[in-house]
Amino acid sequence: MQYPPIADRLIAWQKQHGRHDLPWQNMHDPYAIWVSEIMLQQTQVTAVIGYYQKFMQRFPTIESLASASQDEVMQHWSGLGYYSRARNLHKAAQQVMSLHGGTFPRDFEAIQALPGIGRSTAAAISSFAFGLPQPILDGNVKRVFARYFLMEGWPGLPAVEKKLWQIAEAMQPQTEMGTYAQALMDLGATVCVRSRPRCANCPLQEDCAALLADRVGELPASKPKKAIPEKAVQMLVITHEGRVLLQKRPDSGVWGGLWSLPELAPEQDGRQWSQQALGVQGEKLESLVRLTHIFTHFKLHISANLMPVTALPLQVQEAGWQWMPLDEAIGAGLPVPVRRILQMLSVRMHQEPHAEQAQLLLV
Repeated sequence: MQYPPIADRLIAWQKQHGRHDLPWQNMHDPYAIWVSEIMLQQTQVTAVIGYYQKFMQRFPTIESLASASQDEVMQHWSGLGYYSRARNLHKAAQQVMSLHGGTFPRDFEAIQALPGIGRSTAAAISSFAFGLPQPILDGNVKRVFARYFLMEGWPGLPAVEKKLWQIAEAMQPQTEMGTYAQALMDLGATVCVRSRPRCANCPLQEDCAALLADRVGELPASKPKKAIPEKAVQMLVITHEGRVLLQKRPDSGVWGGLWSLPELAPEQDGRQWSQQALGVQGEKLESLVRLTHIFTHFKLHISANLMPVTALPLQVQEAGWQWMPLDEAIGAGLPVPVRRILQMLSVRMHQEPHAEQAQLLLV
């Protein structure tokens, strides 16, 4: 199938109307571009900018990232979500040091072989850092192509995605590859947005199949909806003389590699569990806060219960457990709801240091 050429129009549009002042633009440093592309996966630009700037200040080179501890990397990622991205970024930096002598690889297959880098991310790095002609296909680009070419079906389906890759390959120019890639991303992010697209400002409006068929609002097709499961958990906020007990979560799974609070089933007796599992005797157990955290695939209802203890047992000195001063714990690599819980505890301690029976509830 022959596709109409669109690269020239997109490149011209990007030069005049695209984004040019993002902190990872106007450079060819593959490391800086790589970090930005990983952060931008499933995350909007406005949310990324602050994290990116702080991350690059602390880890300005591949070597500095590779030599850092996972705890510190996770701390600087905390709040950005999708934490496997940070773990893979750290592992990939270590692989660049060990396998490529500290120089980010230029070879496309070698880039794709690094943890956490798929085809589209590798293509973006190749285009922006090295000026190589590799097609990209992130979420914004899928939306642009689905509308322009009137592609039916949810882009996440393998058959639909395969067709979109064929289009991306056919549309790929051999010159000004970085500008073209940025044009596609910018068009999807600022004009061809999911809700209320600005079709009057689009350089492809004259022959966009969805616009001509009055179907822009229908495409791309949404992911088939499923009922979002809900889970409930009890978190124990075990404190001793201004410190809180944190547990390191496994690298895999939800909040992998982050520090968190001990988790129990909602119906479990927290004092009894603490005595049996940790050897700690709680003075009392009281409700501190209730909140709901929404993941992409389920809702988590959290009941945080405060339990001061009188002594430090030997058991919690083992690997994976740590007593941290409350202020230090709040700044550690924590899941967002755990940080909220500890921040509320801090406010309570400062506002009501002697009100032992006070209740702080968030429903």
